[in-house]
Amino acid sequence: MKTVSMSGSLRESVGKKDAKKHRREGKVPCVIYGGEKQIQFVMEEKNFIKIVFTPEAFLLKINISGTEYDAVLQDIQYHPVTDKIIHADFLEILPGKTIVMSVPVNVEGVAPGILKGGKLHKKLRKIKVKGFPADLPDSITVNINDLNIGDSIKIKDVKNDKLEFLDLAHSVIISVKTARGATAEEAAEDAAAAAKAEGAAAEK
Repeated sequence: MKTVSMSGSLRESVGKKDAKKHRREGKVPCVIYGGEKQIQFVMEEKNFIKIVFTPEAFLLKINISGTEYDAVLQDIQYHPVTDKIIHADFLEILPGKTIVMSVPVNVEGVAPGILKGGKLHKKLRKIKVKGFPADLPDSITVNINDLNIGDSIKIKDVKNDKLEFLDLAHSVIISVKTARGATAEEAAEDAAAAAKAEGAAAEK
């Protein structure tokens, strides 16, 4: 997996007022956890462009006020209106310990079902895995050369002896459906998402 270097500075104080001040200055409050102690720091928002707005996953070397930490991005929070990054959590990588990470799915090949008029339906764009940092791949390749209409590739079909797959074994990664079937499924998913949003709004 590729490594990206980043840099930040320790926060002198921690609190909502301090966090707002940093955000006004174009910085993002961050935390590294998983090691001996939590490290509270800030990083320029522009630094996130190379690790967030990309389908790839990275191992990170973060230099904080002169001390370097190996880490991975675990969670990122966005402002509900502006979509600006308002907080980020990083997990420190420790020697001899496994980590959990979401690895992008890379599709290769041409499915016979598509040539027959079917539609490729990508359900999972990332797969959650557990493994040692040195064994984590840039992406997990899924070959679709054998997929006909109605066929699918599930988590249980992907093999890697060095990784533990954490998604449900029967979770569909990618499938080929008739154009009508794919459209119907997408419509059902949209309806379910809308119902969920309405329910959340009603609870408020």
